[in-house]
This record gives sequence, C-alpha cells and structure tokens, in this order.
Amino acid sequence: MNPPSRRLEQQIDFIVAVDRLKQVFRQTRLIDDRRPENDAEHSWHLALMAVVLKEYASDEVDMARVLAMHLIHDLVEIDAGDTFAYDDAGQADREERERAAAERIFGLLPADQRASMIELWEEFEARQTPEARYAAALDRLHPVLLNYHTDGAAWRRHDIRRHRVVAVNRHMEDGAPELWEYARALIDSAVAEGKLKS
Repeated sequence: MNPPSRRLEQQIDFIVAVDRLKQVFRQTRLIDDRRPENDAEHSWHLALMAVVLKEYASDEVDMARVLAMHLIHDLVEIDAGDTFAYDDAGQADREERERAAAERIFGLLPADQRASMIELWEEFEARQTPEARYAAALDRLHPVLLNYHTDGAAWRRHDIRRHRVVAVNRHMEDGAPELWEYARALIDSAVAEGKLKS
C-alpha cells in the first residue's frame, strides 16, 4: 500500500478531531431519557429537520448547502464550548471564542477545504442568504421543541421567561415564517402548561 497523500492525512486528521463534538453537551435534554443532548446529535437532528421541513423555508434553498451548514455550524464548540442561548455573559465573547476555534479546527483541513468551510460557517453565522436563514431558523426551532417535550427542562433550570424565549428565537421568522408561528404557539402552550414562566 502506498502511503496516503498529505491531503488525505489532513482530511483524516480533521475527521478524527471532530469526533470530539460528541462530547460537547448542550443545555437541552433528550426527550426520552432526559440526559443532555450533545452537539453531534443536535447537528444530525437539524439535518433531518431540514429535509423534512424544506417546504416551510421562506425562499427556495440549496439543500446541500443547508445540510453542510448544519453539519459544521457547531464544530467550533469543540474548542469554544456550547454557549447557552440565554447566557448573556457567555454571549459577550462568543464570537471571539468561536472565531479562534474556527481557525484552528478548519485549519486542520487542506487550504481549499479550510477556506470553503470557514466561508460556510461565516454564512451561517451572518444569516444573510436564504440557506443561512433557513438553517438558522431550524437551529432555533430544535431547542424549543426539546424544551417543550421535556416539560421545559432547560427553561426551568435556568429560570428563563417567555419574553426571553421569544426574543432569542424571533429571527426564526426570517427563514421560516410558518415555523416561527408554530414555535410561538408552542411557547404560549408551554406557558399555559407551566413549562415556561410568563
């Protein structure tokens, strides 16, 4: 067997390194056993949601690009950690931490793939394209669904109130207005059912 090329070595190094995403735990809980969800599970679930809910995207989207965004958007959390959406202190320096993480993690790849991954990650973060707006809408819908179906586990643990949930998730409307309407109704139901404080 010939030794692998430098390019293949870099790609395999990246693939092995990002396995650590399975060890980055989020504040949301899994519906059945209530353990914390990890980032890899979250990314997989978003990709599935993107395929199933595509008809609700506010614009026509390139599904391959949306799926790629979902697969890579949280890789930076291997270094930067998961920043809870309602953690104001953590949000203050999140961009800086995640930028440094993106440079290191995507820097494991060959230069062309490094550049395209960083570009895709930046596109997701900026939410300026139809694909990024749709991908980001699903990224916000997912924790709302998990919180609702775990009796508000993360919301209650962190004493989160309805107005904060609405404010943090409002941009969902830009990428999937009908899904935002659904999320708003779910949030209202969560309040009525005692899963979320008003």
